[in-house]
Amino acid sequence: MIEVELYRRLAERALDREAIRVDAPDAWYLKGGLTAAVVVDALEGRRLTAARRRGKLLVLDTADGPSLGLRFGMTGRLLVDDEPAIERLEYSSDRSDPTWDRFVLHFTDGGSLRVRDPRRLGGVELDPDEDRLGPDALSIGLAGLRDALGESAAPLKARLMDQGRLAGLGNLLTDEILWRAGLDPAREAGSLDANELRRLHAHLQSVLTELTTRGGSHTGDLQDERNRNGRCPRDGTELLRRQVGGRTTYSCPRHQR
Repeated sequence: MIEVELYRRLAERALDREAIRVDAPDAWYLKGGLTAAVVVDALEGRRLTAARRRGKLLVLDTADGPSLGLRFGMTGRLLVDDEPAIERLEYSSDRSDPTWDRFVLHFTDGGSLRVRDPRRLGGVELDPDEDRLGPDALSIGLAGLRDALGESAAPLKARLMDQGRLAGLGNLLTDEILWRAGLDPAREAGSLDANELRRLHAHLQSVLTELTTRGGSHTGDLQDERNRNGRCPRDGTELLRRQVGGRTTYSCPRHQR
């Protein structure tokens, strides 16, 4: 979600600009039964009026038209007037190849807004169903986090990454937050006491704020040790590598409990 927040800020440069042409060359990238002809008809001649984010979804509202929903997966980047919001992604290529452009709005002033995605893991839709997403992780309060975890016996990490419960957290962010909070990713989500819940909430907010300033989810303190020989940056213990909630997870067996 940090990357998408940076994309949202960049997308504000495209507001109040009219799309004179829409390129949607990749049918795979159009979701929900959308076709190139439909998206072109819906957006050409439209002016962008707002850039919003909910979790990992970027929503661009248009004047008297549909909202454009953009998802980026792990490898998609947003460029406005050929300028990226972020230089690199952890799981993507360091190259920037125009043949990877999956969707482009060309503006009347000669500029553009484009999604460049080498692995085609993102997608484009019109009027996305935002209600399918839980509250945004950056703005959720303590009570909201308590509700999101509930009394679930699911692993804590899996519950935090359930976008219908809490929108925005991915694998890297969740490992960083739980590492800082000293909580075992495999614990039952509903097992946290009041102090642990407050600690989790505090680190959730601080990690999202700090890593947004640093420039990406891959800039966490744990990141350089996310490998088979990695050690905890806090106490030097060899990190535990395992699958939690279907995702490769790194945690410290000494201080995360």
